[in-house]
Amino acid sequence: MSVERIVVGQIAGAFGVHGEVRLKSFCAEPEAIADYVPLTDAGGRVYGQIVVTGAAKGVLVARIAPITTKEEADALKGTELLAERDKLPALPDDEFYHADLIGLEVVDTGGARLGRVKAVQDQVARLDYALSFQLSNDVAFSLAQKVVDMAPDGIDHCFFTNSGSESVDTALKIALGYHRAQGDGPHVHAHAQSGRRVHAP
Repeated sequence: MSVERIVVGQIAGAFGVHGEVRLKSFCAEPEAIADYVPLTDAGGRVYGQIVVTGAAKGVLVARIAPITTKEEADALKGTELLAERDKLPALPDDEFYHADLIGLEVVDTGGARLGRVKAVQDQVARLDYALSFQLSNDVAFSLAQKVVDMAPDGIDHCFFTNSGSESVDTALKIALGYHRAQGDGPHVHAHAQSGRRVHAP
């Protein structure tokens, strides 16, 4: 599915009191968002110039024409900025823009149809791209609590992983961390299901 405009950023509010904005860029090189002007929003308003002036935690700091005041910047918080598709770089055959995934059919590894992709950008914009063992976010915490609420009595924690091997690795780390906290870490061993013993110092 091809679309004419693609979301490349989002205004996150004002930065300071002189009309600068906090700008989330969804580009591989965040500063490249300035190369795709003019941008538009869903209502058709045109943003003809972006000048990146710095960076703050997780965002760029920029001046975006025609925004000139703090009040304007705050009023536009959450506004998505779209670029014309033909201004964006072509991608290799195995890479896709998020917008191109909308509407595609989803199947499991056995070929059974699961449905169609409904939305991507919202989750990409809200969730961190990070390993879940040491980092997480409020959305994952909320989902974990919902899973625990539905689980049988006695299950009061939930951890998310990306694969079976990561699940095993995470379980071992949790078990080792528990025993080390109890003071008996040096004496703990892990046993593989095949019967081979794996020393876990």
